[in-house]
Amino acid sequence: MKVLIINGPNLNLLGQRETDKYGKENLEQINLQLQKYARKNSLELETFQSNHEGEIIDKIQMSKDKVDVIIINPAAYTHTSVAIRDALLAVNIPAIEVHLSNIYKREDFRHRSLISDIVNGQITGFGAKGYFLALEAAKDIQKND
Repeated sequence: MKVLIINGPNLNLLGQRETDKYGKENLEQINLQLQKYARKNSLELETFQSNHEGEIIDKIQMSKDKVDVIIINPAAYTHTSVAIRDALLAVNIPAIEVHLSNIYKREDFRHRSLISDIVNGQITGFGAKGYFLALEAAKDIQKND
C-alpha cells in the first residue's frame, strides 16, 4: 500500500514556530519517524511539503492511480483553498485530514475546514501523533476497500 503525506504552508518551520501549539520536533524528524513506522508496517510512504498552493494541487493530481491513500495537513489552506478541495475530489483517492493543533480550540476562522466533508476522516489536536493515527486509519481504509 502506498501512502502520500502532504504538508502545507509553514509546516517546514515546525520546531521553530509556536512550539506551544505545534511541538518542538521539526518536520524532518517527524518524517524520519513516519518512514520508520511505515517500513515496520509494510507501507510505502512518500512525504511532501510545500508553501505553494499550486504545488500541492499538482502533487495531488499526480498521485492519481499511483497512491492508495492521501494524508493531508493543508495547514492554513484548510480554511481557504477550494482548489485543494477540488483536486482531492478529482483524483478520488481516500484521504485523511490531519492537524497538529486542535483547530476547533483556536480562532473562529480556523473552525471551518473546506475539506472535512470530503475526506474519510479528520484527526486534530494530537500533535505529530496525528500522522501515526492517520497511517493506522489508512491501513483500515485499504482493508475495507
